[in-house]
Amino acid sequence: MSGQPFEEDEDPAERIAEGETAICVSGLKNAFGRQVVHEGLDLTVRKGEILGVVGGSGTGKSVLMRSIIGLQSPVEGQVEVFGEPMLNRDDEETVAIRKRWGVLFQGGALFSTLTVAENVQVPLREFYPKLSQSMLDEIAAYKVVMTGLPADAGPKYPSELSGGMRKRAGLARALALDPELLFLDEPTAGLDPIGAAAFDTLTRELKQTLGLTVFLITHDLDTLYAICDRVAVLADRKVIAVGTIPELLALDHPWIQEYFNGPRGRAATDAIDRAAVGAAAKTGKGA
Repeated sequence: MSGQPFEEDEDPAERIAEGETAICVSGLKNAFGRQVVHEGLDLTVRKGEILGVVGGSGTGKSVLMRSIIGLQSPVEGQVEVFGEPMLNRDDEETVAIRKRWGVLFQGGALFSTLTVAENVQVPLREFYPKLSQSMLDEIAAYKVVMTGLPADAGPKYPSELSGGMRKRAGLARALALDPELLFLDEPTAGLDPIGAAAFDTLTRELKQTLGLTVFLITHDLDTLYAICDRVAVLADRKVIAVGTIPELLALDHPWIQEYFNGPRGRAATDAIDRAAVGAAAKTGKGA
């Protein structure tokens, strides 16, 4: 399997061995009236990776995610999740697959009239209506603590939480069904640098301990450098390249170069380098 980033004329499905694919999107077209957002879009997400998805405003990052999870009906194309086709099927036919993913929408998208615990219980009630209230409460309490919230956050309403805590509450709901696949839409947007870094660390730890595959939409370069195994770049209505950051930097596409080599990109690189030097110095002192 080549480590080089693919470009738009390649079939990503051919680059991943059978059984290693979590998501495969091929020939996707999304349009709203005459406005075509995606055309001929291909993307494969490997099991067990954190894939960052980036692109300029209007490139349809969230539309792509919504197409995969069934909230957007593409004009053309195919979407497979864990080898199962997702388009043009009844909800009953896809329910088993939908149980295997969780979604954190931008801003958390919590129900304001429900407590944090009740928000976490929403997917449980939908898919497992026979669960007792005591079991629902126990699962919700566990998920709340798993995402780094204090235990007393469960009875609180979203309006009583800070922005960072609301993100974690949304994440707790996304993890309610013990998913294998996690969708995160701009999870660090609106967070201060400390809060964003803490959320990145939490995401990486959950991925490692739970064996998650993570589809991560972000514009945060620090997040891309800190936790993403690969990055997919949306431009020109499709995924123009996907690979590690060093692989992407080797490409001469103007948007990629401007994005990763601009002032914010250089700042992110410098911060990673400083952290690596600090970690090495600390390790040396402890030797």
